[in-house]
Amino acid sequence: MKFIRNIFVLVFFYFFLINYSWSQSASEFISSVTNEASNILSSKLTDVEKIEQLKKIGENAVDIDGVGLYTLGKYRKTLTDNQKKHYKELYRRYFLKSFSGRLVGYSDAKIAVLSEEIKNEKYTIVYTKLIGTTDRPEVKIDWRVYTKDPENLLIRDLIIEGLSLARAQKEEFNSIIINNGNNIDALLESLNKFLEN
Repeated sequence: MKFIRNIFVLVFFYFFLINYSWSQSASEFISSVTNEASNILSSKLTDVEKIEQLKKIGENAVDIDGVGLYTLGKYRKTLTDNQKKHYKELYRRYFLKSFSGRLVGYSDAKIAVLSEEIKNEKYTIVYTKLIGTTDRPEVKIDWRVYTKDPENLLIRDLIIEGLSLARAQKEEFNSIIINNGNNIDALLESLNKFLEN
């Protein structure tokens, strides 16, 4: 009887912990992601090792495919299946290289979560600030978190001091396409060049 009771308690706590992780709030999610990144950046790992660790965070925490398709704007509707597959592969590599390369220079990046605002069942905005130092001012960063699947929260955008990074990238990509006669291949070539450097 004692054995059965112990099994029951074990199973109960197992499911409790699983359900708790499923019901993680957007603020807790962002706090966890930023703390993990901060620990990597302040560690004694080499820059190459830090970049690899940061890429893993990006792959797990960011909706890279969703952001990538958003940045194409109206042009995503004109892609063939092969172009879409090729673009998604290129964009994933582009995003992870760009994301990790920019972050690796911040050895003392500490982010404080201030509050969150549930916009609807799909999105929550988490308001944070990058704590200022003697070399760097405080920076406001708002995180747009996709919450439709509470078991798999994902970052869809960062708004830094009011500037949406996803929107800025969309404008940049659209400019490349427009300036090359609405040719989507020009964007693919541009992403390839970035990845080769």
